[in-house]
Amino acid sequence: MEGKRRHPPIVGNRARPGRVPGRSPCAGAGLGRTAGPGPAQYHAGPRESSEVPLSTPGARREIHHRVIDMRAYAREDGLYDVEARLVDTKPYAFKRPSSPEPLPAGQSLHDIWVRLVVDGEFVVRGIEAASDVTPWAICKQAESTLQVLVGEKLARGWSAKVKERLRGAASCTHLMEMLIPLATTALQGIRALQMERYLHAEGDEGPLKIDSCYAYGREREVVQRLWPQHYRAPAGTGN
Repeated sequence: MEGKRRHPPIVGNRARPGRVPGRSPCAGAGLGRTAGPGPAQYHAGPRESSEVPLSTPGARREIHHRVIDMRAYAREDGLYDVEARLVDTKPYAFKRPSSPEPLPAGQSLHDIWVRLVVDGEFVVRGIEAASDVTPWAICKQAESTLQVLVGEKLARGWSAKVKERLRGAASCTHLMEMLIPLATTALQGIRALQMERYLHAEGDEGPLKIDSCYAYGREREVVQRLWPQHYRAPAGTGN
């Protein structure tokens, strides 16, 4: 049986290829906090090259780091794998109710994986989860609860359906959180392979892309460029 496909290492307690055991690749890279041993030093500091271009923050210290990595794969059998990994760490020794010993700084409190198998019509054909690191051993039992979504379609209403079936004690909160953006990851991956089909798909009132998001708003320049016959000048422009 083929082993599980793993994404490139992010962080975690277990040693993985390309990772130095006992140290997170993200350790010491917190924004507004100097790396290295000893107490955190508060500073505003210049942005690192990896930061998004937001306004310069005030003095602060990092208190939590969550990384969510999502990828889509085209399979040889015509189906698609859409996978996610969620990792939570803290930059300080964290006292957990599940253990008398604090969790060392940089070690994961959550390291959770989900894989959806979907077809070309975005119907979920299979689903699996792996909870590598969880606060409680019983958390791993929630992996099987995701099977209620097999046969559902990644389409309008997916988020509501996920919440309805997996909210609260019905499943794991973090698995549920991952499933919602996994749908848009699937759309981004699969539709890019069939761009012409989806870009120009028609509905009763023209291309389905129109008014599907801000850029494709009927009064905006993207629609004016791609579908000038459906463009509507903004009110008050006189055009």
